[in-house]
Amino acid sequence: MTGSSRAHLCFLLLSVTALLGRGRYIDMQENEISAEGLFSLLNSELKRELPDEYIYRRPLRCLDMVAVEGQFTFTADRPQLNCAAFFIGEPTDLISIEYDSVDIDCRGGDFIKVFDGWVMKGEKFPSSQDHPLPLFERYSDYCVSGEAQPIIRSSQNVAMVFFRLHQAGSSFTITFRKILNPFPCNVISQTPEGRFSMVIPQQHRNCSYSIIYPVEIQIGELSLGHHNDLKRSAPGCVGAGDFVELLGGKGVDTSKMYPMADLCYSFNGPAQLKVGCDNTVVRMVSSGKFVNRVSFQYRLLDNQELQKLKGNSVEDMCLSG
Repeated sequence: MTGSSRAHLCFLLLSVTALLGRGRYIDMQENEISAEGLFSLLNSELKRELPDEYIYRRPLRCLDMVAVEGQFTFTADRPQLNCAAFFIGEPTDLISIEYDSVDIDCRGGDFIKVFDGWVMKGEKFPSSQDHPLPLFERYSDYCVSGEAQPIIRSSQNVAMVFFRLHQAGSSFTITFRKILNPFPCNVISQTPEGRFSMVIPQQHRNCSYSIIYPVEIQIGELSLGHHNDLKRSAPGCVGAGDFVELLGGKGVDTSKMYPMADLCYSFNGPAQLKVGCDNTVVRMVSSGKFVNRVSFQYRLLDNQELQKLKGNSVEDMCLSG
């Protein structure tokens, strides 16, 4: 990866936060971790390739990013009260987390919780608007379910495990696997360049593809099941039950991001847009009446392109606050 892509990947990594540990839900605070240190965690995982007959095993860190299937063990050498591990697969993967062994003191305040998605700076991906489950069902607490729920499966290609252990010697071991998802919906991309086709087969749901880099999006095809008979006098895509929107922003919650463009008419591209924000999202809203499809590719903007974008209002919004 280029130095520019490293810098923008650090938006994701520097946003990694962990649980304070009060109540059922996540109360987040930022960790003081160097950008290069966090980047090396993800970079080492992505480059590792092992034969199928071997099981990859390594210790789990208190703050960790995991992209390779395998078995991970965390053993506390002192009280560890603010830990989180983020798991990511390819766009077409679901995440499976299996408890192999657990030796913690739930009554003493220890916990291990799995969240269906990611939480960064208090924002959740996917947002509550885009996730198929209500928020309380996205949390799985080992100290509540115990062995009754040994395997937890995510709804998209990311999940997180956050934990608190008070005593040295407390430990747990989990196995991380990737499961093929035939109709991926909500995705966080691992890379600043790629291509993807999002298909929603007559389901009433919203799907987001999140690229945590400033990129150029090029849409090659948009196929919406409804006829192009919407009133063109309506602003944007108001009145369309099926449409695609391009969003930009600094966080991961799509409901808090800035709308860059609305697309509610089928076409064969290319149509392209440069987004100078830390996070760029292609989001499809589907009424469930039709089969909708959007195909696109994306690439990282270089420094010269970013400088040209700085003068407009969208870039000011991305850099402010």
